[in-house]
Amino acid sequence: MERLCFLIHLVPGAESEYERLHDEIWPRMTEALTEAGFTNYSLFRRDQLVIGYVECVPTVADASAKYAATEVSLEWNAAFEGIIAKMTDEAGELLRAGEVWHLA
Repeated sequence: MERLCFLIHLVPGAESEYERLHDEIWPRMTEALTEAGFTNYSLFRRDQLVIGYVECVPTVADASAKYAATEVSLEWNAAFEGIIAKMTDEAGELLRAGEVWHLA
C-alpha cells in the first residue's frame, strides 16, 4: 500500500460546483476507484485549494493506471472542465505533497 497526498487548485467561483459534483458522486465512479485499488480516500477544501489523501493498493501508479483505463474516469474528468484550474505540474505530473511524518 502506498499513500498519496495531492493538491487541486479550483477556478475561483467554482467551489460550490466542485462540492455539488461530489455530493452527487456517481456510484459507478466510486466502484471503479475501489476496483482499481484506491482506499481510504478523502478530499478537503479551503477556498480554491483542495487537498486529497488516498491509499493505493499496491501502488499509486498501479491504481492510477487501472482507474485511468475505465470509461467512467474520462466522463468524471470531463465533468470538471472549467472547475479545476490546476492539478498537474509543467511535466503533467499530479501536484503531490511529500510525506514528512506518519503515525501508524
